[in-house]
Amino acid sequence: MIRRFGETPKIDIRYQQRAGVYAILPSGGQLLLTHQAEPEPELQLPGGGIDPGESPIQALHREVFEETGWRIAQPRRLGAFRRFTFMPEYDLWAEKICTIYVAQPIRPLGPPAEDGHLALWASPEMASQELANPGDRYFVSQIMGWV
Repeated sequence: MIRRFGETPKIDIRYQQRAGVYAILPSGGQLLLTHQAEPEPELQLPGGGIDPGESPIQALHREVFEETGWRIAQPRRLGAFRRFTFMPEYDLWAEKICTIYVAQPIRPLGPPAEDGHLALWASPEMASQELANPGDRYFVSQIMGWV
């Protein structure tokens, strides 16, 4: 059984399953994160949905690049969780299946390609408290050995 974080699913809503991949990117005692301005400003692990025909690893590389401008290497799967949420940018109630990886940020190739995203570095302590998603906070705490 996959662990759930966040809100309890509403019984009167039909959720569409949506698979996504997200990365914890440590370097020099800091984590590379993304700040997304819309639909609500929030701090996130870089990542997102897996496109049709795309493998999870391909999606991870693409999403991290789009949201941070960085290339990554050596992704390793840590685990997965699910959460039930409304995605206003898609007008969709989703059961998000979130697979978390740890990878090495190799080098920046430019600014984030995705509008409304800003790459930033933060301490693991700050990330474990400020990431918008409780599942993301849990996995950051887990990789730091705090849980």
